[in-house]
Amino acid sequence: MSDTSPASPLPAVTGVLLAGGQGSRMGGVDKGLVTLDGKPMAAWALARLAPQVDEVLINANRNAEAYAALGYPVFGDDIPGQPGPLAGLHAALLQARHPLVATAPCDSPFLPTDLVARLAAALLATQADLAVARSEGRSQPVFCLCRRELAGSLRAFLDGGGRKVSQWHAAVKAVEVNFDDVAAAFRNINTMEELAAASRPPAP
Repeated sequence: MSDTSPASPLPAVTGVLLAGGQGSRMGGVDKGLVTLDGKPMAAWALARLAPQVDEVLINANRNAEAYAALGYPVFGDDIPGQPGPLAGLHAALLQARHPLVATAPCDSPFLPTDLVARLAAALLATQADLAVARSEGRSQPVFCLCRRELAGSLRAFLDGGGRKVSQWHAAVKAVEVNFDDVAAAFRNINTMEELAAASRPPAP
């Protein structure tokens, strides 16, 4: 007799917008708050990320009130010195209420509307600890989904001086998920020239 039991439901997911960077390529401005077609870039990214998750948080190390005005809880890194996106992820793993944590950067207003579902499918199918997007032959390391219990592993990596996202991914059981069909969705805006050239993101 065939098994007609339903597939295991996806564990609840906390989505985290990473806005803790220093914006050095934009002259030190807070990229998530830079306006694109009348709205902060962070607002465009949140409009795409929020429907995919069960809880939304924002990681920001400055302008907390401005980010809070976007409607979600804001928290900063718990490791001093702004050591990069892994510090934001570590703080997120401690803040998250749900077993899985998805991250996306604040300067990617075109992010895929099925990002979390595709990452989750691969993570569960392979029983990995972390799933990361890949497009056009390279990893997109800040677009990832990982298990909350990786907080200890990540803290040890950071305490040991590790900073590169790819190196930490290599130290855990990770799976890459191909997004070549929507490669343009990973376009980010790092400079004022790229901002000027960007058009209004399509509706999610």
